[in-house]
Amino acid sequence: MPSFLNDSPQSAQGPNLDNQIETQPLQNLGAGNVRVGLILSLSGAGNAGVAAQSMRNAAELALSEFNNPNIQLIIKDDGGTAQGAQAAAQATISEGAEIVLGPLFSHAVAAAGQVTRTRSVPMIAFSTDSNVAARGIYLLSFQPENDIDRVITFGASRGKRGITGFVPDNAYGNVCEAAIKQFASARKANVNAVQRYNQNPTDALSAVRRAQPGFRMTDFIIIADGAEGTSFVLKALASVGVNPKRVQFAGAGLWDDQNVFSIAELEGAWFAAPDDSGFRGFAQRYRARFGSDPARTASLAYDAVSLVCQLVKTKGPSRFTEEVLTSRAGFAGVDGVFRFRNDGTCERSLSVMEIRNRTSRVLQPAPNNFNSAAL
Repeated sequence: MPSFLNDSPQSAQGPNLDNQIETQPLQNLGAGNVRVGLILSLSGAGNAGVAAQSMRNAAELALSEFNNPNIQLIIKDDGGTAQGAQAAAQATISEGAEIVLGPLFSHAVAAAGQVTRTRSVPMIAFSTDSNVAARGIYLLSFQPENDIDRVITFGASRGKRGITGFVPDNAYGNVCEAAIKQFASARKANVNAVQRYNQNPTDALSAVRRAQPGFRMTDFIIIADGAEGTSFVLKALASVGVNPKRVQFAGAGLWDDQNVFSIAELEGAWFAAPDDSGFRGFAQRYRARFGSDPARTASLAYDAVSLVCQLVKTKGPSRFTEEVLTSRAGFAGVDGVFRFRNDGTCERSLSVMEIRNRTSRVLQPAPNNFNSAAL
């Protein structure tokens, strides 16, 4: 799912804002008594602005599908900048927001979070970068740590306990490397090596050669990268004699991509992903209302607004307290069940997928609650 993981300022540059940042007036959604902030990069450049409009539409859809929602969404544009996000957070709280939804990108979340934490207003943001999560700043997103945990747990259940990992030398790779080591230890698996590489054939080959001494103890190779980087690593592995029939390949959410499914060496490989049946239904309803396909991140805004509506209806004055938001039972969403940890990160129920015949199929379904040992 590459669209979730491009969480960088470069992907959402907005207009040149000097000194005082002013949020542009936007039409609020809903007319309920409980005010909720929604911060989006509506004027952000390129894909950021497109995703923001789709997320705004998804918020509207969620309100329309809830029976008498008693909320009003105060929508603010952060312009794709940290300064804009900070100003947007200040504006929504000044207008009475009890909770803030968004922003999407990590630099904006960090900036807006400084405001919301100071004012003791919880925030449910959409960044995939767990570094910006904190008490009171909850991330409703697809964090790669969950993908890694799921495939390692599943692999251990199938007797795969000798792990070698390959991760790109970037922020995403940092997260995946830490997750491989953490969850392998928790599942009593051995990490022979985690090698980093710049995403080119020469560096991938160097990484493979550095990992080579541990191959005799390896039965599970995790490549946490997209199609291009994965191809570089696979070619390097083949060049040093690794037999794909003798090891199990696995990846993270970036493998949920037709370009990955088409890589012949990955026949039978595993990766973790949300059950897509919920998103398919959501996308159908979105198309019927707006006449276009939703951005993949649109389901995050839909789930956030739906959750807030439900909490307002069922939890009264305690609706946005830490105790309610970090319920161990979790919540049901378009992309399956999820729950927030006290540190602000999000745990998701994911399916284990297998690549077969240039497509993917469910190998182990996502559990529908958090009592399953599969989690």
